[in-house]
Amino acid sequence: MITIDNISKKYGKAQVLNVPNINIPTGQSFGLVGNNGAGKTTLFNILLDLIRPTTGKITNNNITVNESEDWKNFTGSFIDESFLIGYLTPEEYFDFVGSLRGLNKADVKSYITQFEEFFNDEIIGKKKYLRDLSKGNQKKAGIVAALMGNPEVIILDEPFANLDPTTQIRLKQIIKDLAEKQGVTVLISSHDLMHVTEVCERIVVLEKGEVIKDLETSAATLKELEAHFSGVAEV
Repeated sequence: MITIDNISKKYGKAQVLNVPNINIPTGQSFGLVGNNGAGKTTLFNILLDLIRPTTGKITNNNITVNESEDWKNFTGSFIDESFLIGYLTPEEYFDFVGSLRGLNKADVKSYITQFEEFFNDEIIGKKKYLRDLSKGNQKKAGIVAALMGNPEVIILDEPFANLDPTTQIRLKQIIKDLAEKQGVTVLISSHDLMHVTEVCERIVVLEKGEVIKDLETSAATLKELEAHFSGVAEV
């Protein structure tokens, strides 16, 4: 379980995040939505101890994330291309991440083969550095690296952005399989309301750093979210 307890973040006098409490049970597919500046990436960055909160704490399987690094052993994440090492080829990068997860090169090669369709023959064997790949292909590499080593928790920020429609469909199936078949706790943020409602069993809406809605996904969720963000009064 992930517990977000009284988390706030201020820059000077400006408060960008104020979340009293969110509990995310093990195995839940959790979606975070909101307009630009809502605090989604800030919350994920605190979750990953990339920035420190002004108040509060986050625990990941009973480990306080800013007091110990033990949670990193079972958590995979991809926020943006800054997580990549641009001067490596994808193969070199996967070998590096695999070594951190206790995998040898043969293990990594075997692992990568299951993503051939997802890569669509655009990643492996192209003799390109990660920095020279398109934004979409950088994202593919980052997501696959995040899933390496069978983590129990996966955190993805805007995973569908810059991906072509075919890859988006394949990624949605990967996310569903992780949560539904493997019991992985998956946290994603996205501007795409349709994708989020398709893959997440729970969706939290952030607005100016505060939780506005906390919804169990149903057939009516997409319409409710669209009404919220369009400013249409809900019936």
